[in-house]
Amino acid sequence: MKRGKKAEEASADGENDAGSAAAKKTKKAKEPEAPVLYEDPPDKMTSKDGRDANMKITSWNVDGLRAWVKKKGLDWVREEDPDVLCLQETKCADKDLPADITSMPEYPHKYWAASDDKGGYSGVAMLCKTEPLKVTYGIGKEEHDKEGRVITAEFPNFYLVTTYVPNASRGLVRLDYRKTWDEDFRAYLTELDIQKPLVLCGDLNVAHQEIDLKNPKGNKKSAGFTPEEREGFSQLLLAGFSDSFRELYPEQTNAYTFWTYMMNSRAKNVGWRLDYFLLSSSLLPGLCDSKIRNKAMGSDHCPITLHLAV
Repeated sequence: MKRGKKAEEASADGENDAGSAAAKKTKKAKEPEAPVLYEDPPDKMTSKDGRDANMKITSWNVDGLRAWVKKKGLDWVREEDPDVLCLQETKCADKDLPADITSMPEYPHKYWAASDDKGGYSGVAMLCKTEPLKVTYGIGKEEHDKEGRVITAEFPNFYLVTTYVPNASRGLVRLDYRKTWDEDFRAYLTELDIQKPLVLCGDLNVAHQEIDLKNPKGNKKSAGFTPEEREGFSQLLLAGFSDSFRELYPEQTNAYTFWTYMMNSRAKNVGWRLDYFLLSSSLLPGLCDSKIRNKAMGSDHCPITLHLAV
């Protein structure tokens, strides 16, 4: 998600111009407050029911695969070493995929989805160490599938779905489309869940609650925090899926996965939590940890990692 909203930054920085001018007349300008950062705690490798994690999945909106590869994103991936790597916003047609990633021996099974209509737009990928039983693309609806937003892999004990959810866009010009997407995507996931449990990961392009972004008051009408988008996420939870991060860290503040490039937002930790792992309820007993790797650079999003016992 790309943003550069004056309201966001103004509310981040505190006083308005008139207020700060008056303050300067009476006292020295206040020192800027130090940003409150999020420290990703040590990984928990055991589930609530006492099993050891045996599946590690990483998801990352790379904001352009070719640029991300040049920024050494693959070095971080090799260090993290997930069993499955899911990428969003690859913005790359098959013919333009960088050899650095297509030739990776660590992930012999690689799957790509790109936008049919627009080059350099949308796109998702899934790289697996172990071959899935089956891989499908899209959700079976042409209006959504032409943008290359979903890959689903079936493994013996679960489905893994990675997605790049449509952005409602500046001025909310795609909000109506987004509402249709949310409904159709939820129906797709619910059908899958009847067959076997699933893990959903990706950039869901919504901060669900006020705790999930730095400046909720200034963003009530911004893409990613409208009542309609938040309700769409709530409906997904009501359909039987759980936000793994909030399952483990319900009160954790200042934990974000996206920061606009403008106004030094990442250094100030003026961010949004837009990237998620959602789990079917039957997988929750095997949830070990849900990580936000906010020190990893290379995109305006950071990667997230799931540890699971399946």
